[in-house]
Amino acid sequence: MSRARRSNDWGFPRWRGYGSASDAAPVRMCDRAGCHEKGDCPAPKSPNSPDRWYFCQQHAAEYNSGWDYFAGLTAEEAAAREQRETSDNAGYKEAAHYGWAGSGDGSRSRDEMKALEVLGLDPDADFEAVKKAWRAKAKEVHPDVKPGDAAAAEQFRKLQVSYEVLRAAEERREWKG
Repeated sequence: MSRARRSNDWGFPRWRGYGSASDAAPVRMCDRAGCHEKGDCPAPKSPNSPDRWYFCQQHAAEYNSGWDYFAGLTAEEAAAREQRETSDNAGYKEAAHYGWAGSGDGSRSRDEMKALEVLGLDPDADFEAVKKAWRAKAKEVHPDVKPGDAAAAEQFRKLQVSYEVLRAAEERREWKG
């Protein structure tokens, strides 16, 4: 007669042991030749095609880098499309990394790009160049230099807001490391 053995059921209702479902989970690999990363980013093989490539994040970014969402549209049509698509999710804040405008490497937000434009700087300008441009332009239109000039006061306000946007962005970059 055999001895009673300990049961592999842990708890109620009688579940099987914890090791019974330890089969390997299938992982889809990146479709880029030679890449051995996990391919979890679907990308269409061609426009309006249900077939998809599955790339790792690096190769998906490379695949999508030359794709222009607004290709073939006039400026008015592009603005209308952007407004229509952002009106649906008006209650949610758009994540910074999903911004449609920005520097070529995606490190600057739309607000930062507008601020750099107001200061007359390139998208890749560093913060020292921002401070230098802000000081030079602010000295020209400061209300103490041009008292009673409404246009100069408005320009000074725009310069101040632009500088604050860029200063806050620089502080975020320094904080993130």
